[in-house]
Amino acid sequence: MEKTFTEQMRELLISQKKEILDALATSNEEFRTIVAEMDPKDVADVASDDIDRKMLEALSSQDIKRLKAIDAALTRISQGRYGLCMVCGKKIPQERLAAIPYAVMCIDCQKSEERRNR
Repeated sequence: MEKTFTEQMRELLISQKKEILDALATSNEEFRTIVAEMDPKDVADVASDDIDRKMLEALSSQDIKRLKAIDAALTRISQGRYGLCMVCGKKIPQERLAAIPYAVMCIDCQKSEERRNR
């Protein structure tokens, strides 16, 4: 995976995570106080701290899934495994990652998974 593209995706993932957390902070006074008191560099790591439980209680199930997927993608980036299909190991096309930066499967494996789940 091209290093420049991976860095762009990392920044996009952090931005998406911040959007979720900002939306939560807007709708939840207690969480807003916690986020306001944090060091800005820690905001990207907020889901992995002890406030995880409080945050998850306030998030919708859709946001929880998305936040977990974003965290997993950020972990894959740090481990050098970003952009590889978790099923077949092939590279996920950059176009797919640009559309869904936290994608874990290539298009073929995703289609197979969706057919199995029908």
